[in-house]
Amino acid sequence: MAVFPWHSRNRNYKAEFASCRLEAVPLEFGDYHPLKPITVTESKTKKVSRKGSTSSTSSSSSSSVVDPLSSVLDGTDPLSMFAATADPAAAAAAMDSSRKKRDRDDNTIVGSDFEPWASKRGEILARYTTTEKLSINLFMGSEKGKAGTATSAMSEKVRTRLEELDDFEEGSQKELLNLTQQDYVNRIEELNQSLKDAWASDQKVKALKIVIQCSKLLSDTSVIQFYPSKFVLITDILDTFGKLVYERILSMCVDNRSVLPDHFSPENVNDTAKETCLNWFFKIASIRELIPRFYVEASILKCNKFLSKTGISECLPRLTCMIRGIGDPLVSVYARAYLCRAGMEVAPHLKESLNKNFFDFLLTFKQIHGDTVQNQLVVQGVELPSYLPLYSPAMDWIFQCISYHAPETLLTEMMERCKKLGNNALLLNSVMSAFRAEFIATRSMDFIGMIKECDESGFPKHLLFRSLGLNLALANPPEGDRLQILNEAWKVITKLKNPQDYINCAEVWVEYTCQHFTKREVNTVLADVIKHMTPDRAFEDSYPQLQSIIKKVIAHFHDFSVLFSVEKFLPFLDMFQKENVRVDVCKCIMEAFIKHQQEPTKDPVILNALLHVCKTMHDSVNALTLEDEKRMLAYLINGFIKMVSFGRDFEQQLSFYVEARSMFCNLEPVLVQLIHSVNRLAMETRKVMKGNHSRKTAAFVRACVAYCFITIPSLVGIFARLNLYLHSGQVALANQCLSQADAFFKAAISLVPEVPKMINIDGKMRPSESFLLEFLCNFFSTLLIVPDHPEHGVLFLVRELLNVIQDYTWEDSSDDKIRLYTCVLHLLSAMSQETYLYHIDKVDSNDSLYGGDSKFLAENNKLCETVMAQILEHLKTLAKDEALKRQSSLGLSFFNSILAHGDLRNNRLNQLSVNLWHLAQRHGCADTRTMVKTLEYIKKRSKQADMGHLTELALRLPLQTRT
Repeated sequence: MAVFPWHSRNRNYKAEFASCRLEAVPLEFGDYHPLKPITVTESKTKKVSRKGSTSSTSSSSSSSVVDPLSSVLDGTDPLSMFAATADPAAAAAAMDSSRKKRDRDDNTIVGSDFEPWASKRGEILARYTTTEKLSINLFMGSEKGKAGTATSAMSEKVRTRLEELDDFEEGSQKELLNLTQQDYVNRIEELNQSLKDAWASDQKVKALKIVIQCSKLLSDTSVIQFYPSKFVLITDILDTFGKLVYERILSMCVDNRSVLPDHFSPENVNDTAKETCLNWFFKIASIRELIPRFYVEASILKCNKFLSKTGISECLPRLTCMIRGIGDPLVSVYARAYLCRAGMEVAPHLKESLNKNFFDFLLTFKQIHGDTVQNQLVVQGVELPSYLPLYSPAMDWIFQCISYHAPETLLTEMMERCKKLGNNALLLNSVMSAFRAEFIATRSMDFIGMIKECDESGFPKHLLFRSLGLNLALANPPEGDRLQILNEAWKVITKLKNPQDYINCAEVWVEYTCQHFTKREVNTVLADVIKHMTPDRAFEDSYPQLQSIIKKVIAHFHDFSVLFSVEKFLPFLDMFQKENVRVDVCKCIMEAFIKHQQEPTKDPVILNALLHVCKTMHDSVNALTLEDEKRMLAYLINGFIKMVSFGRDFEQQLSFYVEARSMFCNLEPVLVQLIHSVNRLAMETRKVMKGNHSRKTAAFVRACVAYCFITIPSLVGIFARLNLYLHSGQVALANQCLSQADAFFKAAISLVPEVPKMINIDGKMRPSESFLLEFLCNFFSTLLIVPDHPEHGVLFLVRELLNVIQDYTWEDSSDDKIRLYTCVLHLLSAMSQETYLYHIDKVDSNDSLYGGDSKFLAENNKLCETVMAQILEHLKTLAKDEALKRQSSLGLSFFNSILAHGDLRNNRLNQLSVNLWHLAQRHGCADTRTMVKTLEYIKKRSKQADMGHLTELALRLPLQTRT
């Protein structure tokens, strides 16, 4: 193709804007408005199939939009609706059944407010451990009765199974000694799996033997510290067994004719299922030893539902009485805990049985201090303060069951019974742990009186005050008692010598202090904590508790000027010597600040404290720090920077940014935020000082510009640098700092060759060309209003950028370079206009400087011709089979650029546009729909004034038809 000269068409931007403006149409009151609720009219046709009826149609209207998701919320679904249409009677029955299921009696189930046993299991296993050796009895099996034939009589089968049970109890077992705790746990898990395997292979007797064997282990207290964990492990097996038996009997109640309803009665159970259920109870009743007989029967307590409506209510008192035969108080209290657990699952409304277990325990409570238990503790070398906490899991569970939805009068009764007992600290602790916090809080002074009377030897008073504090953190005591409660509690807490005991209590009571008192009391508490935890660096062993204290203080002091005026707050932070813990605490403080600080601040107390906090976070960054962690730290520091404002004291604001730059230089997102903030500060100065062009104002703006120019090179991300150079240059230009703006733009141009082929985006390598294309297009838009430098040639920056684009190594399969040249053509066309499309106030662009000078226009046209030559040369290189589609697309794009910006009254340019039109269609690769719309647009424009020459052009642009 020959080289064609470029002639830009003259543009009247105001007229073009006016022609593109939407036509105003008067809107009468009551007409449709896009924000007005839609009225939906539904037409419903009801058809009755009975003889003599007629079809009727009714319509109804609604003023709200029909929500397609509302059907999900009201419980219906498409399948149910379909079924209802098909069978109205069945649908009515289904809805009735669903309603009954929702309206089930609340007394027969526990709600979500009841903490399940499963949530306590892990804590018990983690707390009650041992290093002593353990032993376990394993069932060795027996071959008796395994050779029965199918013709055996039922009586023979029963006799064989009874013989198997006898054989088990008569010594068919093996004792494993010297097991570590982990070995013991593994053996128990193996037994649990053996139980499931035996059941799956229809060896029901073997399964029962395993359960009996495991239950016997609960009578062994030879390693007493491990007993609570042993109870958890063994009862897991019992629960598995109970579930298997219940599901087995339930499956026998289902046949082809009927399905057992959810809330069935014994009348719904067939005789076969009842007989099987009775058989299980008879087998269990034949177990000779008390403890395994009790536990196994309790595990299948739910199966009583198959036999009698009153079966459970009759069984619970009997099992409660059975426990009286267990002599060891520790074993008996855990047996009561398991019975309460089984009872709450099937009949939580039977409170009398739960209460009976508690009262029975009170009768035997004195055994804990009797000779038998004391001698056992001496043999095992266990002190009473270590022994009593072993009761806590069982007692806490019993009290939780008793107190669930219990009236306040029950707490009064419990307190009276505890008062009558000596050494009742253990009971008192369980009572405070179980009952509702509101009940405990209203009786705080009564509980403090009871705590004072407790004996310190068995159960320390500080644990009782800790339990009381946990309740007071959840519920408020009477206002008149609050200070006295704090004083009484802190008298005990501050006398504690053991740092771990002290911090466990102080952690709880800090929240109470923050809730009800001022910063003076909080400061006193923090000072006391520092006093106790500093000697011998005791704080190093209590970081979790110290962190909890900080979080509680922050949660209640949302005014950070008040928080940092607490004298001992910052010294308290100094106790966090371990770096990762210190950083976590600092992050908590910053998260609270960002969340609760509503207004910008310049308070020096807040700024100095938070600069120290942010500096601590920043200094934790090293080569091993993960990117996610860096992002989080940068987010928190940026949140702080955004909330700092000195109002119209711009110099002080800039000084803060300078200090922040020196402190946070290792976090690039923070530096980027600082540069943006300084640019905003420069623009704010321009806005506030409008009309006041003092030397001081100009010097300040130049200082802001210099800040950005110095800071940008320290960034690593190349596109962050490019975009900030462009943005800062725009700010400098807006503030009439022309030489500084040129410096920014030159820096950006010189940086373009350094753009790599691939860049890291969120941990993934991606091609960079699309990002470079976006940046350069934005750059071109800015260059339109940048005036030429008097010491350089015409369009110096544009020429420099074109040279960089020409020298940059672009991908062979990419057309981005040509797209950039097209954008340059648009820029040069806009630069040739008498008046530019947009300007910056008080900045004379080239339209004012040159005033349509012919030399300037000639230079502009030469650049256009050079760019056009590059575009046309590239189009020639695309004349290959694999690139024809690209050639067609680029040809049409160039045609549209000439149509929009070129003066098509020039014959050669007109001919070029026709050639491009034909090129786009030459190989059948053009988008026909786009070309049709383009031609329609040309014909429409030809009817405008001074556009008659487009009529002839339209006649020369045929549309290629595909055959």
